[in-house]
Amino acid sequence: MFIAMNRFQIAPGKGEEFERIWAERESHLDQVPGFVRFALLRGDDGGEYVSHSTWEDREAFVAWTESDAFRQGHAGPSLMGILQGPPQIALYEATLTQEAGGPARGT
Repeated sequence: MFIAMNRFQIAPGKGEEFERIWAERESHLDQVPGFVRFALLRGDDGGEYVSHSTWEDREAFVAWTESDAFRQGHAGPSLMGILQGPPQIALYEATLTQEAGGPARGT
């Protein structure tokens, strides 16, 4: 399992607009081999958001970043005036996973 996260700092009062843009965009992720799930996370202070995507493996994530689906999904409305700076990416390989009702497993 591979997880990619982008951390966004949002300008004061722009959280609802940021969420609306994400909700209305066409992500095209459902067409991408190896994609597992996506979540947009809002921090407790309201100014921090994290996009969290889970992939079968790093290769699937990298293939998506080089695909037409990636370009189409990122061609939406501008976030100028909403973001306080560029997003900060973090990439992770899962070394231990656990599902509800099951034991932890090394990967």
